[in-house]
Amino acid sequence: MPKLVKSLTDAAVKNAKAKEKDYSLCDGGGLYLAVTKLGRKHWKFKFTQTESKKSNWLSFGAYPEVTLAEAREKRLEARKLLAKGIDPAKERDTSRQLLANDAAHTFEVVAREWHANRLTQWQPNTAKNILHRLEQDVFPLIGATPISSIKSALMLSVTQNTENRGALEVAKRNAGVCSQIFKYAIVKGLVEYDPVAPIRAQLKPQDKSHHAAITVAELSAFLKALIKNEGRMYLSNRIGLRLMMMTFVRTSELIETPWAEIDLEKESWVIPWQRMKMGKRKVRPRMQSHHVFLPRQGWELLRELHRHTGRGVFLFPNQRDYQRPVSNVMILAALRRMGYGGIMTGHGFRSLAKGALKTLGYPVGDIELQLSHSSGEAYGGAYDREEFLGQRKIMMQGYADFLDSVAGGNVVVGNFGKAA
Repeated sequence: MPKLVKSLTDAAVKNAKAKEKDYSLCDGGGLYLAVTKLGRKHWKFKFTQTESKKSNWLSFGAYPEVTLAEAREKRLEARKLLAKGIDPAKERDTSRQLLANDAAHTFEVVAREWHANRLTQWQPNTAKNILHRLEQDVFPLIGATPISSIKSALMLSVTQNTENRGALEVAKRNAGVCSQIFKYAIVKGLVEYDPVAPIRAQLKPQDKSHHAAITVAELSAFLKALIKNEGRMYLSNRIGLRLMMMTFVRTSELIETPWAEIDLEKESWVIPWQRMKMGKRKVRPRMQSHHVFLPRQGWELLRELHRHTGRGVFLFPNQRDYQRPVSNVMILAALRRMGYGGIMTGHGFRSLAKGALKTLGYPVGDIELQLSHSSGEAYGGAYDREEFLGQRKIMMQGYADFLDSVAGGNVVVGNFGKAA
């Protein structure tokens, strides 16, 4: 008949004193309180290994950090594993390994590793902006969370936190970046699925008109406001705004222009493909330089500007560092001075020009090429053929003359609306 073991009590555990040698107090079911000769107390669980059938010990922690009730709960969990044929010692080691793996692979750790691996595929500014958005909007919320434990509900909360401050486009971009990070983690075996994918449909749509632009019908009032305010503008702001309107190049393509690209004698300005938006792509960049085709009025403005900044590197130098161009705030500042802050932007001149030129009857192909929207291949290699260049040059002079006519009140424009 097996010997009955009397269960321990809280008082017995508390009052167990050190002796000359280590000893144990049995609670039954394999649970023991080991008492050392120094008086330290530890919970131990004795069991038979499922495979080897040998006896083994499992530590449940020290007393009083682990109470008698907690030790008994651990004993129950271990015996349930044994009943399923699972070795509790191996299960403990596996759990520890998983916890260590989770601690070593938080979202921020994996995200920074992914970012470092992609650096060769991005422009420096792109890499900087992506990391900045992660540091601002994502890492503070889930950076310390094990990536394996992040679910779709948590990612929805992260994106909504960004949306709540009105940054809808940033929220959308952050979601895309996080999705790429999770896909990287899938390949590394850290997660099984991308929790961002299910929440895409829940993101708030971005207003397509986020690049503020006036319509052709509003052009006359805009030009009157420009003429009225030009006397109070800095020369570079006035000329920059005029050139932006005449050429409708991208803001960065204008303000970052070095004088080395400008040939005042031959009246030629060609932006190297490396400075164009599509030329900056790491993957399949469009290696096609862009002919700006300044009208007569534009060359007059550039000659005036050259008298002031022609000895420097850039058309529009930074006032604090002449070796750097001015920021795009120059155009926005000029528009704000006119009272068009939030109503018109540098990019808006592209929409305005497209609408006006289509109304004036110029071929859509010429307009798209002048906007540098399409590569030469899309037009049968015609991007730089002489006859196409000539057509676009005529179109650019015609557009500048149209602007002058509207400013002088010689042309009444209808409500054509914004270009698509």
